[in-house]
Amino acid sequence: MAKAVHVIERIQTAVGLLFLSLFFGVLLYQIITRHLGISVIWTEELASYSFVWSVFMGAAVMVNRKEHFSFDMLVKKLKGKSLLVLLTVNDFILLIFNSALLVYGIKVVMEFWGNQWVALPFMKMGYVWIAVPIMAGSMIVYTLHHVIDRFQSVSKEGVETWASS
Repeated sequence: MAKAVHVIERIQTAVGLLFLSLFFGVLLYQIITRHLGISVIWTEELASYSFVWSVFMGAAVMVNRKEHFSFDMLVKKLKGKSLLVLLTVNDFILLIFNSALLVYGIKVVMEFWGNQWVALPFMKMGYVWIAVPIMAGSMIVYTLHHVIDRFQSVSKEGVETWASS
């Protein structure tokens, strides 16, 4: 499973980087054309939606790397079984939240798939919204991988030894 998680993370990182580059490129193009007195209406919409994709892909990667926003004061104070329980409860909450995000994200994609962009009518809103279930699904995979890894480590090392590593 670790290899699959690594591949998924690399793909998401590449996609996020691609859309972040597109975001900056489109903004640069928009700035240049405004200074030249040319009105290019599609740049704002493309910049916004590419930024959405870059943020959602980056958020999923941060969950895998455990670098997302968190309150870790309690995690730093606990050891042994208490720490194991807290981390497991946190992962369980993440799984519930991301499962709901996946289900409702799929519903939103299906509902709005056919809607068109305002400035680029050949583009569908589904291309934007599909980032939500992709992010949620990968976060579920990442969280399950963390849980499995943690319990494999605990079963090998024991709870007290595991907490100190």
